[in-house]
Amino acid sequence: MKSMATPPPKLPVPPKAPVFKPDDGMGGDSAVMERRPKRAKTVPPQMYQVALLNDDYTPMEFVVVVIQEFFGKDRETATQIMLKIHLDGKGVCGVFSKDVASTKVDQVTEAARKNGHPLQCVCEPIE
Repeated sequence: MKSMATPPPKLPVPPKAPVFKPDDGMGGDSAVMERRPKRAKTVPPQMYQVALLNDDYTPMEFVVVVIQEFFGKDRETATQIMLKIHLDGKGVCGVFSKDVASTKVDQVTEAARKNGHPLQCVCEPIE
C-alpha cells in the first residue's frame, strides 16, 4: 500500500548522442561534422639584451669578473666584451627573457655597489 500526497519528481532525461551512419551515396541519413577553429599559434616571448655601460671608475678586471660570474662567459670572451664596453661605451653580455634579464641587472648592480663601483647595467628589448 502506497500513499503519497505528491507524485515523485521526474528526473531529466539526458540527451542522446547523435548516431553517425556512413553515407551510402543514395541520399540516406548522413551527419555533418563542424570544423574546429584552428588553434592560435604560440608566439615566443619578447627577448631582452643585458648590456653593461662604460664608466671611468670601475676597474676593467672587476668588469671581467662580473661578466664571468653572472653571464657564464669564459675569461677570453669576458675580456673581449669588457674591451667592447671600454671602446664603444656599451657591450651586450647576454640575451634573456624579461624576468631573467631584469634579475641579471639587479644582481650585477648589487655586486657593483657592494664592491664600491658605479658600474651600470641595463636591459633593452630586442626588436
